[in-house]
Amino acid sequence: MDRISVNPQIHFGKPCIVGTRITVQSVLELLNEGLSFAEIIRDYYPDLQVEDIRACLQYAIALVAAVDVRLALA
Repeated sequence: MDRISVNPQIHFGKPCIVGTRITVQSVLELLNEGLSFAEIIRDYYPDLQVEDIRACLQYAIALVAAVDVRLALA
């Protein structure tokens, strides 16, 4: 998790990739659209490394694992 930081001075405290203003959410949204790691780096964020994108996924997994999600059953 050394590649992700949360700073209230940057993007209102949203988690970002260290040394950038690129939010974890932005990267996850691109992955959700079906873009590959290489496409994200080439077309959107050329300063990123594959490890940065993996860190975004790891952050999201850790966040979900830490939350007790209860689904309403109809």
